Amino acid sequence: MTLILCLNSIENESLYRIVMTKIFKKKSDFKITYKDAGVDIDKGNKLVSEITNITESTSIAGSIGKLGGFGGLFDLKKSGFKDPILVSSTDGVGTKLRLAIKTKSYFNIGIDLVAMCANDVVAQGAKPLFFMDYYSTGKLNSEVAIEVIRGIAEGCKQSGCALIGGETAEMPGHYKNKDFDLAGFCVGAVERSKLLDKNLVKKGDCVIGLSSSGIHSNGYSLVRKILDTNAINIFESSDFDNRNTLAKILMEPTLLYTKALIEANKNGEVKSISHITGGGLIENPPRAFGKNLTLKFNMKDYKLPSIFCWLKEKANISMFELAKTFNCGIGLLIFTDKKNVKPIINNLNRIGYNAFLIGSMVDNETNKSVIFDDWKF
Repeated sequence: MTLILCLNSIENESLYRIVMTKIFKKKSDFKITYKDAGVDIDKGNKLVSEITNITESTSIAGSIGKLGGFGGLFDLKKSGFKDPILVSSTDGVGTKLRLAIKTKSYFNIGIDLVAMCANDVVAQGAKPLFFMDYYSTGKLNSEVAIEVIRGIAEGCKQSGCALIGGETAEMPGHYKNKDFDLAGFCVGAVERSKLLDKNLVKKGDCVIGLSSSGIHSNGYSLVRKILDTNAINIFESSDFDNRNTLAKILMEPTLLYTKALIEANKNGEVKSISHITGGGLIENPPRAFGKNLTLKFNMKDYKLPSIFCWLKEKANISMFELAKTFNCGIGLLIFTDKKNVKPIINNLNRIGYNAFLIGSMVDNETNKSVIFDDWKF
């Protein structure tokens, strides 16, 4: 009886069957392979072969080598830098992944993964050069994995970097079979003389906002709590947009801002940048300027996008709490001298971004790093 109970506690069904069929045979006849334990090495190798064309499509100057080595290779000299500073970032997509699995938005979540890392590199004034991903799951589903990697490749193309490698791990017992997790790692470079410096931001400088493509990849634990608490069906049309389901709106991938940096800073006119991620418009902007300054947002003419109005209503939270959790429709902030505002905005809008003047820098007289004018809290 004791033996049977122990065997019944084994989570892997294939292992359980093997043990039961071998129980009365000789000990020398008993064996358990890695595949029996839930890890299929051959299937993983086949996946690498299938995604080779996808990764090669992201190749840029400096990309060398192929998948399958112990590390990804990149030739910094070939990328054209003379005196480079390397900038790296690692991140995930948070619990937006739970909705991605529910909605099967695997391609979009791949873009999200790249954006969360590459946009942080951009915030230092650097151009993303290469990206690596980590994909872990309970049981490898090649179709899902390939779709995620296709999204990652698309994100790399949008950010101008190469997908040079990654890791796929089967971890039975740690994840449920259909569950998977993602992590990304991005490296970029900037010429030493062009590295952004928050200490260059001064009183009187202006702040340009760039629209987000939606919620991006932060605050989804609250989003999911709202959905559960209100028993909302995300596959139906939303309350505020009858043309799209809520699922489509929530799974809109994060916007990439590499082209915005290149366009805005081609003459060295950008002083600092803030990527609006977790912590929203409250916590992120102060990372881009000195403690002696305050960012004064002018919200008089700013219209809060419908998705954020909806979130505020459903969660019954204050504007301050909303702004501390979400980007509120502003994905990136660019700090520059007043004289550069008009040409930068015009150039960014010309290449497809929605850029606008959103604030200015003033002395910190209230011990607050961020204040909002004409926005009710």
